[in-house]
Amino acid sequence: MRCVIQRVSDARVVIGGTVKGAIGSGLVLLLAIETADTTEDVEWLCGKIARLRIFDDAEGVMNRSAQETGGEILLISQFTLFASTRKGNRPSYIRAAKPDHAIPLYEECIRRLAMELGRPIATGEFGADMKVTLTNDGPVTILIDSKNRE
Repeated sequence: MRCVIQRVSDARVVIGGTVKGAIGSGLVLLLAIETADTTEDVEWLCGKIARLRIFDDAEGVMNRSAQETGGEILLISQFTLFASTRKGNRPSYIRAAKPDHAIPLYEECIRRLAMELGRPIATGEFGADMKVTLTNDGPVTILIDSKNRE
């Protein structure tokens, strides 16, 4: 699993002209699932995201997590994070999981993040044409890959 994490002051996702999900201060997660991903990847990634200390403490140091701050989460599926541009100019998405494998893991991410935070999270819709608007706070943007746990 590959996830782009953006700390935001607000964000929303619109599908077909209707707001599907919106948050205030928190995290926007752009999540890609590959064919090799399992529930172990979900557990590791969701735990890491919930406890990632990227919110400011009283001294202005990034030392607090979404769990601690009550930060909201907007989760968006984004298979293009597995784009390969090695050959030619048209990206290949061969590593991205097909919906029959990806959707159950995406739904497990929703459940797991809600459990880790103790509250529901906002989402887009898997496979939909989505318009995402956000205000990146900081800016803080972090890339995490469950297969490269650095």
